Amino acid sequence: MIEDPARTRRLHVAFTALSRDDVDEFWRVGTDAGYESDGEPGPRPLYSESYYGAFLLDPDGNSVEAVHHDDVAAGQTVDHLWLRVADVSAATEFYDAIASFAGYEVRRAAADRTQLAWGKGSFSVVAGDELTQNVHIAFTAQDNAVVDEFHCTALAAGYRDNGAPGERAYHPGYYSASVLDPDGNNVEVVNHDRK
Repeated sequence: MIEDPARTRRLHVAFTALSRDDVDEFWRVGTDAGYESDGEPGPRPLYSESYYGAFLLDPDGNSVEAVHHDDVAAGQTVDHLWLRVADVSAATEFYDAIASFAGYEVRRAAADRTQLAWGKGSFSVVAGDELTQNVHIAFTAQDNAVVDEFHCTALAAGYRDNGAPGERAYHPGYYSASVLDPDGNNVEVVNHDRK
């Protein structure tokens, strides 16, 4: 089998579950369908006292989790993402530089992991030997000027262009720009002006 070099690999994504029973059902249905377990349902007290999760591997080896905890917000779909990076400090510097345009903030920073958060959701850049590859993350902007400023600021800081500000063909009013993070993942800021 020839592997697609553009496939996302080694990403961790956690979806919110409304109850522990839903976490158990996610894992049961997934393993019954033949997906490999990456962690049976159960408490994960190292994250929080109420944290309860279960993990499966998707066909590309990405870790997919269903999680329930006391801080799950109504209507929240994605609880968190983890990107394994070559250099946590360099990744933190990049994501901190664009944070104001993407609507999140650095919540916790350590040598092996930095958590970036908005509302109840978060994503983390985590030290790892097997790096996450080929991820595309898009953050919503309120207007085109924010998209332009994001792109200009990132390029002025020395980050690589991956799409100058402009309209895209996804739908009328879709205006975005993209840059590459230090690990080559595509980071986009987009204004969905659907007027």
